[in-house]
Amino acid sequence: MNKPQLVIMAAGIGSRFGGLKQIEAVGPNGEIIIDYSLFDAHRAGFKRVVFIIRKEIEELFRQRFSSKVEKLFEIRYAYQEVDNLPAPFTPPPDRVKPWGTGHAVLCAKDMVDAPFAVINADDFYGAESFKNLYKYLRTANDRGGIYDYCMVGYRLENTLTDAGHVARGVCTANAGGFLDTIVERTKIQRFENAVRYMDDNGAWVDIDGMSTVSMNMFGFTPSFCEELNSRFPAFLKGQVNNPKAEFFLPSAVNDLIAEKKATVKILPTHDEWLGVTYRQDLYPVRKAIRILVAHKVYPARRLAGYT
Repeated sequence: MNKPQLVIMAAGIGSRFGGLKQIEAVGPNGEIIIDYSLFDAHRAGFKRVVFIIRKEIEELFRQRFSSKVEKLFEIRYAYQEVDNLPAPFTPPPDRVKPWGTGHAVLCAKDMVDAPFAVINADDFYGAESFKNLYKYLRTANDRGGIYDYCMVGYRLENTLTDAGHVARGVCTANAGGFLDTIVERTKIQRFENAVRYMDDNGAWVDIDGMSTVSMNMFGFTPSFCEELNSRFPAFLKGQVNNPKAEFFLPSAVNDLIAEKKATVKILPTHDEWLGVTYRQDLYPVRKAIRILVAHKVYPARRLAGYT
């Protein structure tokens, strides 16, 4: 079996951030979050990377990840475009944003031929998370018609921002450490004395800050792409004219668990998660990375080279 691949979702338009947060400098030498992800992924064992981008930012990515980086990774590009839909579907005229994380991974289907990890381009996950994920994927194997997946789990209270609301996949687990349910909550926010999410009726509901959440750091076998391919048309049939509807990874995962077609092992991590949703998030992320560099978790020299 081929060695695990790393799939990086980087096609977002950064509407709340107000720009391309995927390439915003956060490190002392101009490093972006993806640089730290690649650094940690390379040390964990990943050597094959698929970037999911929009064609309009392809040149920026190729310039950024050429030369030294391409000597360390086999890099390929997949394209998530609003009009990349199966026949006979077409996007509504007012559709601007991509169709969500499930659609993003589906766009990379033809480039995935081994167990693969999925991450967001604008999330900082930490070295332990990549090591655990790579180790699991080395032996991941669908058996008896049951898919063998995994997910890195974070504590909700450690993944919030003071700048506004965020989207998180809220998880429940069974006694064996496998995922029971995962529900995408598109608006979770820290209030003065509580953490709350907005339900489908627009009401704010309390949620335990100790809850396990998904940060879209999953591990899949290629079977997942086939499942997305078969499920996406049904989603479009009901949502294609909704300019904001998204085909979420957690929703597809939750359906497969409910149908008893997949097991998803939760890989807990002690790593500190960092992320950029709003422009106000840049300062705390930059500060946290400076501290990690000062403690020699990451080198003070520029990360290009990932050694």
